[in-house]
Amino acid sequence: MIAVTPSSEAPMPAFLDFTAIEIATTSFLREAVIGFRDYARQSLRNVYPAVANLEPAVAEELDFFVRARGDAIWSCELGPGDAVISAWLVGELDPAQRSTFDAALEAGVITAPELAARFADQRIGPTAWNNRLSALATKGLLVERKQGKTKSFSPLLEIA
Repeated sequence: MIAVTPSSEAPMPAFLDFTAIEIATTSFLREAVIGFRDYARQSLRNVYPAVANLEPAVAEELDFFVRARGDAIWSCELGPGDAVISAWLVGELDPAQRSTFDAALEAGVITAPELAARFADQRIGPTAWNNRLSALATKGLLVERKQGKTKSFSPLLEIA
């Protein structure tokens, strides 16, 4: 997968399409899906892997594995031309990451200073918000873009 994944100047999803794959072992999912996601997020800065068209048994196995790691990955149903029909997270985020993800999802595009201002009553500074947003981008859940000195973050996919 690494050899055939092109680099990109603009952020783009890389769909790992599981159409007609009825079973996948945890070791396969660990190495092929999560391993590729982690490699892509570290080495291919604008490539954001997501799984697509998972059969129920594969979705269950992946969910069990990523939950045990305290991790999550985008999953979606693709239609013709790789159009995303519906999207959701597989796995689980810790409460701080979940609230940050939900705020980014609600806003569409968000920055750490905006989150600090929006949730001023929580007394969480922009640096802490930036760390949370960056962690979600490392997981491939949010797309990170630079705007001058500030980074903005937006969900890779939209939850249907």
